[in-house]
Amino acid sequence: MNSKKVLKTFIPYLWDKKNTKLRIFLIISLLGLLISKFTSILVPIILKSTIDALSIDDLGLKAIPVALIIAYGMARLSTQFFSDVKDGLFSHVEHNAIKNVAIKVFKHLFDLSLKFHLDRKTGGLSRAIERGTLSIERFLRFSVFIIVPTLLEIILVACVLFFIYGWVYATIILVTLGSYLWFTLAITNWRLSFIRKMNQVSTDAASRSVDCLINYETVKYFGNEEHEYRHYEKIENEYADAAIRSKKSLAYLNIGQSLIISTGLIALMVLAAYEVSSGKLTVGDFVLVNAYLIQLYLPLGNFGFAYRETKLALVNMEEMFALLHEEQEVKDIPNATNLIIKEGSVSFKDVSFSYNKDRHILQNISFDIPAGETLAIVGESGAGKSTLSRLLFRFYDVTSGEILIDGKNISQVTQKSLREAIGIVPQDTVLFNNSIKYNIAYGHPNAPFEDVQRAAKNAKIHDFIMGLPKQYDTPVGERGLKLSGGEKQRVAIARTILKRPPIFLFDEATSALDTHTEKAIQNRLKEISKGFTTLIIAHRLSTITHAHKIIVLKDGKIAESGTHNELIGRKGLYKVMWEKQQHEEADIVKT
Repeated sequence: MNSKKVLKTFIPYLWDKKNTKLRIFLIISLLGLLISKFTSILVPIILKSTIDALSIDDLGLKAIPVALIIAYGMARLSTQFFSDVKDGLFSHVEHNAIKNVAIKVFKHLFDLSLKFHLDRKTGGLSRAIERGTLSIERFLRFSVFIIVPTLLEIILVACVLFFIYGWVYATIILVTLGSYLWFTLAITNWRLSFIRKMNQVSTDAASRSVDCLINYETVKYFGNEEHEYRHYEKIENEYADAAIRSKKSLAYLNIGQSLIISTGLIALMVLAAYEVSSGKLTVGDFVLVNAYLIQLYLPLGNFGFAYRETKLALVNMEEMFALLHEEQEVKDIPNATNLIIKEGSVSFKDVSFSYNKDRHILQNISFDIPAGETLAIVGESGAGKSTLSRLLFRFYDVTSGEILIDGKNISQVTQKSLREAIGIVPQDTVLFNNSIKYNIAYGHPNAPFEDVQRAAKNAKIHDFIMGLPKQYDTPVGERGLKLSGGEKQRVAIARTILKRPPIFLFDEATSALDTHTEKAIQNRLKEISKGFTTLIIAHRLSTITHAHKIIVLKDGKIAESGTHNELIGRKGLYKVMWEKQQHEEADIVKT
């Protein structure tokens, strides 16, 4: 994504079609910019007239300088006033645009598929958004407040010098400033490769550090602190190398800019001084030319810095706006309807799924879950069990076949309504870095506290919570690390109980619990899901013997199906798995 595409994407955010007040502020800001620059051009002209008037000996004209001095003061005051008006009003436009962009990107990230998020590092994404939103402010500050006013002032000064003193003065100004701008653009574009490298390495460093801190316990378990230090040090060394190259190129840029500006200044001053000494110009003319040079020199001194910062901001914005151009792999069809659950039956019809041509996960899977019944999916690790749950939630679209709820293809309904209809207790429970109350209430954010407590009691975690110093206000830490695996899973169960969906999905929901707690939770889950359509993905076969139907997966295909008793009687794969687990559990009891 290049800078032109970034600007094309961003500029519409400045003109908020939904906010008339902000559009008026933008127009007034632009008018304030124009007026402040016009009045700033008048200041040296009035100063020239004042000096020339003071040089006249006629006493009758002594009142003229007073009027001119007042005009001079008013012109300066007007310049500052309209500039401040522009700054004040434009800040509303600026921060509204930043807010809308940040919200748009954040929302778009949740519209992207699970595949996108599995391929990206969370630390890198958050870093890109943070850097991008901050860079919008920098881009606007330097472009609107420095670059655009400076360019406008250069054009106005060149026009004034041309009409008053002829083409020679205007040519010197334009050649000097043209050379300055060309040199600045050329060197800055060369420097962008170093800046992009710094950004990439910075993103890698953020991703690496976040990943390591999230996996703090794993690092400690394996004593790999030195290993992580070396990786992080390598990244920081790459950043330092790119930063040093950037600083060196900045020195070259500053030297060249100073040389060009100084040459132009000397040429103009020598020409003006010569014409004053020859009587072609007055002292006021000399002061006028000098005043314009000083007036331009100050913003030009910042122009190179402003341009560099603007380009840097655009580079940072590129990464963020590139996220907006990421295509949604899974999206609602035009005019998709909301899923309305009448009974809650679920059907997989000849479903196949693969991440790519070489990796087939599921092949020709077909089964029905009648409304109110329970179906269990079992199989060895890697058989494709959890992929079924992701397909049901439509995190991925099926490669072929269809998934139906109450006879409605889930690809024809909105994803929001589909996911509202299903409650899941996942195998790997990740909690928000917030309170226990917040995490349980996430299943139904507007639920009263009494319902939150009731859900916790049903999940057999209420007593544990009440024993904590802050009870339901206890923070669970990053990803819930302050809780044990079993405690986290019970919070997840409570969250789903609170949601009370018409369809339940338990993905090894009790895998992190001890045997005693598991049995208690399983009994509660049976009671809670009784009468509701339930899909259970399980590893422990003892937890799904009550299911109306059990499907055994092997290598992405259905190996066999039936009730627990039917499958045991067939003496197939299910019975082998059952006997193996029974022996393992017996050995555990003995030890």
